Amino acid sequence: MKSTEERADISLLSTALKAIRMDRRMRSSEVARALGMPLRSYEHFESGRGRITFDRLVRFAEVTNSDPFAIIAVLALKSPEFALRCADNKLMTILMIAMSELNETLGDDITFLEPGTLIGAFTRVTKDLSDHIAKRDLFAETWMKEHSSKVQGARPLDTRRLGRRTAD
Repeated sequence: MKSTEERADISLLSTALKAIRMDRRMRSSEVARALGMPLRSYEHFESGRGRITFDRLVRFAEVTNSDPFAIIAVLALKSPEFALRCADNKLMTILMIAMSELNETLGDDITFLEPGTLIGAFTRVTKDLSDHIAKRDLFAETWMKEHSSKVQGARPLDTRRLGRRTAD
């Protein structure tokens, strides 16, 4: 019998896997075929009733062109949305590659990195990434407002709504 925590983890992974598959507009049968699994076995895997292993998650990520480390991070972050958010940019895979390089460069000297130094470094990185997105959005809004008058009859666009469907 699985504990409440195990069932919650399975539910998180299941939600993430299904969200990625659906975002990729893939049918269960397509993913099952690509994984070399019978459809029923894949359905059990995606629903969390089948065996979820690291190897299967990596193979799923390859088939769906998503980020296997972001799928695993869903468990720590308690956010199935995180796996979908990282599917295209491969944020967690990039982070793991960077950590691998740090491990190769420092080796045993990693033990000399103090928690305060690590917290400061990662806090700066997350702030820089957040600032990058804010500046990108501000740049697009400002540019559209300044240049929309060049198109006859155009009204300034609300770029925050670009890409979102609106009810007609």
